[in-house]
Order: sequence, then structure tokens, then C-alpha cells
Amino acid sequence: MTSAYQDLAARQQRLHRLTHLQSIAQWDQAANMPAKGNEARSLALAEMDGLLHQLATEPALADLLDAAAAEPLDDTQRANLREIRRAWRAANALPQALVEAKSLANNRCEHAWRAQRPANDWAGFAPNLREVLALARQEAEYLSQSTGLARYDALLDQYEPGMRSAEVEQAFAPLRQWLPGLIRDVTAQQSRQTVIQPVGPFPTAAQKALGLDAMRLMGFDFDAGRLDESTHPFCGGVPEDVRMTTRYREDDFLPALMGVIHETGHGRYEQGLPRALLGQPIARARSMGIHESQSLSFEMQLGSHPAFAGLLAPLLVKRFGDQPAFEPGNLHKLLTRVAPGFIRVDADEVTYPAHILLRFDIERALIEGDAEVEDIPALWDAKMAELLGLDTRGNFKDGPMQDVHWPAGLFGYFPCYTLGAMYAAQWFATMRAQQPDLDARIARGELGGVFDWLQTHVWQAASRWETPELVKRASGEALNPTHFEAHLRSRYLAG
Repeated sequence: MTSAYQDLAARQQRLHRLTHLQSIAQWDQAANMPAKGNEARSLALAEMDGLLHQLATEPALADLLDAAAAEPLDDTQRANLREIRRAWRAANALPQALVEAKSLANNRCEHAWRAQRPANDWAGFAPNLREVLALARQEAEYLSQSTGLARYDALLDQYEPGMRSAEVEQAFAPLRQWLPGLIRDVTAQQSRQTVIQPVGPFPTAAQKALGLDAMRLMGFDFDAGRLDESTHPFCGGVPEDVRMTTRYREDDFLPALMGVIHETGHGRYEQGLPRALLGQPIARARSMGIHESQSLSFEMQLGSHPAFAGLLAPLLVKRFGDQPAFEPGNLHKLLTRVAPGFIRVDADEVTYPAHILLRFDIERALIEGDAEVEDIPALWDAKMAELLGLDTRGNFKDGPMQDVHWPAGLFGYFPCYTLGAMYAAQWFATMRAQQPDLDARIARGELGGVFDWLQTHVWQAASRWETPELVKRASGEALNPTHFEAHLRSRYLAG
């Protein structure tokens, strides 16, 4: 006789398999689909979102959840049941018509954005974004009524379960104080350095080969994933079939290379999730903040490590030919140049948090009704001037249109990037305490100390524990933003 828990687990497997197909369709939409296919694909994805919502809200689930809670489950099963119930509550808070309308509006807006951004067409983009925002506000209101949370917190909770904007602000408040001074100090120090610039062009084919080299160096399993090209870099698919993308420009190889290293961190997290439990919510990534901690562990903590430049240098010579800029010491200077810029995904790790503070402030105001789409350009211009000293007036493509998140309806996601940077700094502080020779091992190309630690403490943990418990088990303490500040000061100002 099938128990209530077994019934729930079987239903979760079905949801996982259908989500698998949906994820591959979304990847194909971004990487391969011809432009005229978008309306049909958007309708198909909306249909799939509706079907998944029906399955996640079947009336029988309420009784099954209660019955399973009374069964003699082990700790793993109880943790899985906790995650099943959390997803069930979130799904039941939303009407199916809203789920389908949101999916359709998001897909249409994102597809139009791909052409509107290069054209700097804010006037054409704004009406689409207005519809996306209106539906996101409806979603936030329904979730707020269900959970009792503020509207923005209800959206944040989808990406960072249990986290509230007040806690985000508490973590970010010191950052707002010390970051401007740190940017000034680092840029002043680096202005006295001599750096040899690479000489291009750097053909796209060679950059693609270099990206694959870097993925191999960092242990990516090509039997369970691949690298492609898209308008905006991302990591999608499923743990069994990870789909990564990047974008290329032939005058500069670093954005694509570091983008690939970043996405490889996401990909390895997905590939490292507990395979025996795949299909169950407990085997999913814990949160987007934890997910970003993996991409930033790869891109910033490891990829921008002084010794890692020595591992990358031979790969650059192999793909582009030898030149003075590829000498490891100079390459590390290139990897760690700090300069305020317009584009978030190309930002160095010192100025990057300023981009997140800007987006966090604006999107919270948008969802809470304190700002409208028409207000975004002025808010953006003011905050870019305040945080990074840059003038973005009239430059929409490199300003509020540069990211895919808002066109895709992903309000509440942006804080996860800097939370992830803080977690990553904490992971590496813990690794160094436990492995005093870690930096010497990285210099020798022995990266197992990093990957094995992440595998044990983050990847295999998946959603077994809620985030605060996971962080404490991994590092011995709660999220401590001082590790991030210490990391930046050590890397950029020491010596």
C-alpha cells in the first residue's frame, strides 16, 4: 500500500520531469529559437506554466500533506515534506489565470527587449514592462495575503526563502557606508600601477574554445551539460542536463571568459546536487543567494585569485598566441581592475555591489507602489551618479534596459547577487581556516580542496536545511558580512 508520503514524492517526480522539458524549451528560446517562433513558444510556455500550476495545486494534496505529516518519516523525508509544503502554499496563493498571464507577458516582454535594448528604445520597452510590473504586483499581493509578508518580501521569499528585506538592508547597510571609500581608495592605488593591455581582436571561435578550456579546468561535466551563446548569460536546464550560455565581443575576451567561469559555478552546483534525491524539492538548490555564492566562489574568490591567473595564462596563449599581457602577474591585474562602469555583468567585484544596491532600491519601490515604470530612468540616473559617479542620462541600453531580470518578471532576485558574494567570502574564510595551505594548493593547480569543500557543505546539502542552518553548519556562524569587506580589503589594498 502506498503511503501518503510516497504518493507526494511520486507527484514531485512528475513535476520535476515536466519542469525539465520546460527548462530546455526556455533555454532553446534564448539560445536557438528563430525570432518568429516567439509567440508560439510564449503560448506553449504559458500553457506549461498553467499545467504545472494545476498539478501543484490539486485538491488532494492538502489531505496528503496532513496524512504524510502523521506518518513515521525519517529526518530526510521530513525535510522534503517541509519543502513540498512550502511550494504547495506558494502555488495555492496564486490563481492559475495570473500564472498564465504572467508567463505570457514575461516571455513577450523579454523577447521584445532583445531587439529594443540594442536600439536604446525605452519608449517601446516601457509599455511591455508596465504590463509585467502590473502582474508582478498582483502576484506580490496574492502572496502577501497568503503569507502575511510585505509585498516585496513575498517576492524575495521566492528566491531567498526566509529572508526579509529588513535583513537584506541590515546586511547591506554597512556596505553602503564603506563601499564608496573603498572604491576611491582602490582606484587611486591602481592608478599608480602599470598594466599591459591585451592586443586583439579575439575571434569568437577562439573565445568559445577558451571558455571550454576553463570549464574543464574547473571540473564541469560535459556529459551532463553544454555551453552556448545568448543575449544575456545564464545557467539553466536541470541537474541532469545543465545548459550554460555566455556572449562574446571580439575586442575584449575577459567578459565572456569570466562569464563562463561564473556560470560554471552555477553549473557545478546543479551537477553536484544529490542525485539519489533528484526530483524531490529537498534536492534543489537552497536559494538563489546560495546559488550565487557558488558562481561567485568560482568567478571572484577562485577565478580572480592571484594564483589562478597562472593557471589561465597558458590557456590564453594556446588560444590567442603569446603576448606580454598574458604574463600571470599582469593577467591578475587585468582580472582585478576596478573601474566604475555602466554594465553590471561586466563589473569588477568591488564596484559590483553598487549595481545591486541600485536595483534593490528601485525594484522594492516598484513593487511596493512607491515608483512607476516612468520613474525608473530618473531614479537610475540619480543612483548611478550617487553610487558610481557615472552619467547615464539617455543611455537606456546600458542603463535600466541592460538586465533581463525585470523584462522576465524576476522582481526580488537582485539582492541575491550581493548576498551570494557575502556567502562566498564566508565559505573561503572557512576553507582557509580549515585548510591553511589552500592558497598554495590553488597555485599548484590543485583545486580539489575548494571543490570538495563546496561539494560536502553546499552541493550535497541542497535544501536539506533551511538557509540559516546550512550557513551555520558550513561555516560555524550565521551570515557575517564582515568577511566580504575583509576579503576586498585584503585582495585590493593589502601591500
